[in-house]
Amino acid sequence: MLMNLRPYINLGLQYIALAIVALIALPDLYPDDRRPWWLAAGLMVAMGLLYWQWPERRPHGYLAIQAALIAALVYLHPMAVLLCFTFSAHAMILLPDRRGAAWIAAVAIGTTAMMFLRDGWTNALILGPAVAVGYSSFGYAYYGQQQARTEQRKSQALLTELQEAHRQLQEYAGRVEELAVSEERNRLAREMHDTLGHRLTVAAVQLEGAQRLIASDPERASRMVGTVRDQVREALAELRHTVATLRAPLEAGLALRPALARLARGFTEATGLPVHLALPDEVPTLSDEQHHTLYRAAQEALTNVQRHAHAHAVWLELRGGAGALELRVADDGVGMPAPAGAEDRGFGLRGMRERAEQLGGTVTLAPRTGGGTDLVMRLPLIEEVPRG
Repeated sequence: MLMNLRPYINLGLQYIALAIVALIALPDLYPDDRRPWWLAAGLMVAMGLLYWQWPERRPHGYLAIQAALIAALVYLHPMAVLLCFTFSAHAMILLPDRRGAAWIAAVAIGTTAMMFLRDGWTNALILGPAVAVGYSSFGYAYYGQQQARTEQRKSQALLTELQEAHRQLQEYAGRVEELAVSEERNRLAREMHDTLGHRLTVAAVQLEGAQRLIASDPERASRMVGTVRDQVREALAELRHTVATLRAPLEAGLALRPALARLARGFTEATGLPVHLALPDEVPTLSDEQHHTLYRAAQEALTNVQRHAHAHAVWLELRGGAGALELRVADDGVGMPAPAGAEDRGFGLRGMRERAEQLGGTVTLAPRTGGGTDLVMRLPLIEEVPRG
């Protein structure tokens, strides 16, 4: 509030100083014919009008006119030197640098010259320097106040910016927390789909087969029911493990090559579909996330083959080269049932792509030459150190 009123306060002080000069000088000039009072009164009125027209674009012209009026008033009456103090403040407000100081020096020289013309060199030499020091001190004191107020405004603006930045940081932290929760939910959903979905799909297929064989081949049907029982037990074990750790797959203790071989063997035992394996003797060192992602991709691909492909054979291949590791799962089934891009609708494939993208990799699904589908996951490798 005070900052908004400060220009009006300064204007009021200027008029008070002008009124003091008028009250002292005009009665004293009234009987003096050489320096008529009416001329001083006219100059003071001009000064008052000039005060009202606060300059914005032409400060030098404004200060020049004010300096000329003050010099004329000082020549008429020495009390007019009081107006030079408000002039000093004006100069430092309008030109807060060497130019303002130059105007103060010019007015000090001008008023000293007027004293010399009025009263001779003795008073000019005695009073001139003292008045000049007073002008400079007043001007620079006002300049110091202006600088302090400017720094205060800058500090307040900086505080406001910091408060706004703090508020935005709090909002960002809240959004990050929400995204982390959402990401964890998605990860958990993918984990449950990949583990329970695979096991239960195989169990459902086995039960359907056992139901058809009860009458004609009860011994084989009994073996299939036993396989289903094993699948359900493994599903329960994986569920407990997922809930407990929400991190590693059941095969976390195995390297990728034996884990994939075990997965293919279990798939063949459960479905009767042969899986043709092509695994390298040595697999590059993988992070836990890469190991987990490749294993789940193979698991999801085999599950989709069992659900949708109506295939007679499956090919599972792992190969490395050019700084990347590729997992390929192909089948000779009915092929892709919809145009390219429709596979995105499946939650399993969507989750597979999400896992790969988080590691900088890709997943492609395309028709296989000779019939069926061909799924390829490609993950970049940072280093290639042999691992069994």
